[in-house]
Parts: sequence; structure tokens; C-alpha cells
Amino acid sequence: MPRSHPAVSWATLSGRARAWRVLHASWSVAQLWCLGDIWVSALRRRRSRRVWAGVAFLSVEGAALIVGHGDCPAGQMQAGWGDPVPFFELILPPRAAKAAVPVLAVVSVAGILALVLRRPGLVGRA
Repeated sequence: MPRSHPAVSWATLSGRARAWRVLHASWSVAQLWCLGDIWVSALRRRRSRRVWAGVAFLSVEGAALIVGHGDCPAGQMQAGWGDPVPFFELILPPRAAKAAVPVLAVVSVAGILALVLRRPGLVGRA
């Protein structure tokens, strides 16, 4: 059953809650960029320090989600600042928001495995 949260508008958020949303959005955009970079690098069979930094960055998020049992471990802190709405529920319906975490986890693990398992430098060779 999807969770229901009271309507919270930007205007009613505390300064901390607003700052957290901006930080969380920035963090999420950076992670999506890293995920895209991992897949592009895997498909092109190229590895770099930047892509490994992206793998490390996504691994930090993965560890945090493990600690939070699939939820952001900062959720209670966020709620304490007056924002009980999980980040993905700002842009997705509750059921889709809850499904986004495992879907992104699978896409991330698959991308990292593709990066590790595909031998570099073989593009275009017969």
C-alpha cells in the first residue's frame, strides 16, 4: 500500500528542508550522470579514473540504501525538518517512487558489471 504524505509546498518548507531538497536533487542528478557515464564507458569499452570515481559515488549511495533498507537513511532527519515526502515522490507517484530504487539498483549493478566484464579496447575489431 503506498504511503500517503501531507501536502507540503515549497513555500511552507523550512530553510533546512529547502536546502536539503536542493542538495538531494543535485546529488541525484550527479548520480544519474555517473550512471550514464558508466553505461557509455561500458558500451565503448573504455575505462578512466572518472568512470571509476562514478562507480565509487554510486557505491556510496548503494551502501546508504542498504543501511536504510531501501529508503534514504536521511529520511527521518528530512521529516524532522518538516519535509516528510521522500525525494522520488516529488516527481513520481508513491508506487513508482518505491519501485525506482530497485530498478535503478539493477541498472547500476548491470552497468558496473558490463564495465568490469567487457574487455577494454576491442571496439570495431573482428
